[in-house]
Amino acid sequence: MPFPSDLTGVLTGDKLLQLFEYAKQEGFAIPAVNCVSSSAVNSVLEAAAKTQNPVIIQVSQGGGHFFCGKGVKDDAATRAASVAGSVAMAHHVRAVAGMYKVPIVIHSDHCAKKLLPWFDGMLAADEEYFKKNGEPLFSSHMLDLSEETDPENIEICEKYLKKMAPMKLWLEMEIGITGGVEDGVDNSGVTKDKLYTSPEQVYAVYEKLSPVCPYFSIAAAFGNVHGVYKPGNVKLSPELLVGHQEHAAAKSGKAKPLFLVFHGGSGSTPDEIKIAVGAGVIKMNIDTDTQWAYWDGLRKFEAANRGYLQGQIGNPDGDDKPNKSKYDPRVWLRKAEETMTTRTEQAFADLLCNNELSK
Repeated sequence: MPFPSDLTGVLTGDKLLQLFEYAKQEGFAIPAVNCVSSSAVNSVLEAAAKTQNPVIIQVSQGGGHFFCGKGVKDDAATRAASVAGSVAMAHHVRAVAGMYKVPIVIHSDHCAKKLLPWFDGMLAADEEYFKKNGEPLFSSHMLDLSEETDPENIEICEKYLKKMAPMKLWLEMEIGITGGVEDGVDNSGVTKDKLYTSPEQVYAVYEKLSPVCPYFSIAAAFGNVHGVYKPGNVKLSPELLVGHQEHAAAKSGKAKPLFLVFHGGSGSTPDEIKIAVGAGVIKMNIDTDTQWAYWDGLRKFEAANRGYLQGQIGNPDGDDKPNKSKYDPRVWLRKAEETMTTRTEQAFADLLCNNELSK
């Protein structure tokens, strides 16, 4: 099936729903890459343009704070710095989107209950943008209330989805816990049973949210853990997602009704990814691997040019030779971008997302 020609630029509402429906039907998932700077955003967009694929740019609360500037205190009552940085990133993506000519989703990642002021601040920015442009600033937001009881988690998600529905703003929610540590959220000590979600838990979400609107997805836990670990340390069970989808289909009478999301995907095997995508996963989060890739480009540049990076003047070619061509940030940041771009290109291939726009 050819890729829909009208899906270009930043997608929201029905166009985002159309993209996710297409991904589920065609059997691929879209990498969602956490970014903390315009440099990282541009690296990911470059990979999407090179491979001719849709892509998801996402920002965490900590990433938003960093984008605003760590010299600004992020007040816990308002999370104003995190809001400002996240909004700035969204505007940056929109400003450059037309230059890359690929479908782009702007998403906020993992908002725990204690971070709801950040979520509320982004929603306010969405509402302001919607009044002027007829669509929200962001494409989607994630509520991660998996630390709360299931009834409270689902109730709060329903409340927010009702608020977001008039803007056709997508909601991603998490049921069950992703283990490990990411962006200051430490789930490394949770009991193993909480890392695996049951079909009944997942369907309870679908049953409550689907009457509101179709713009939502579910990050169901199947042993996922943030970070990278030695083989055997993490037991993923993506076949559980197949069961979730089958259970929801039987209960709802609809074929493959769930939009599923894969968290803690770094280091996953091709077979695990293939099973997850086949079960209806349309998005997989990438963070740890692209962080390493960004650093790796800089690391290799520094190692190769160490003698030229010890002062403004003086290097292996002579004591009076200048080094500006090596320490110019545009040089070494570009090396970091190149390796992050390459790693993101690999993520597209891993997720069976291959030159989709050319089909």
